[in-house]
Amino acid sequence: MSLSDSPTAGRFDGRVHVLPVRVYYEDTDFTGLVYHANYVRYFERGRSDCLRSMGIGHAELLDGERPMAFVVSQLNLSFLKPARIDDALTVRTSYDSVKGPRLLISQAVMRGEDVLCRAQVEVVCIHMDGRPRRPTPALVEAVRPWLEPLA
Repeated sequence: MSLSDSPTAGRFDGRVHVLPVRVYYEDTDFTGLVYHANYVRYFERGRSDCLRSMGIGHAELLDGERPMAFVVSQLNLSFLKPARIDDALTVRTSYDSVKGPRLLISQAVMRGEDVLCRAQVEVVCIHMDGRPRRPTPALVEAVRPWLEPLA
């Protein structure tokens, strides 16, 4: 596979990860608007590709010496404007803080300068049996440069 055939993982604009997303027919409901649940999928892609761009892959977390994963523990969405078929969108993701086993994340789906949907997300780092655990020091160090600056 050539580099040009690789799927994009987006890019960073400062501490914000930006992932381009196109709205396809399968993303819409009978009105031609993006079905509300698909925003959750866009946000998941944004968080995953943001981590991947930080050098943290989900597969490596699962294959590590002490396997770990993330689960969403809270998801707060605000739907502001609709997206339509063929729209070119961006998913903007910022990892705000790490508090114990929790990572707090802010996200937005944008069309140009318009915010269509906002998300406040809390994910919890877990052992493979589902118990919460602190992220590894290596994971915290990989995320630290992208965290919101402390006041």
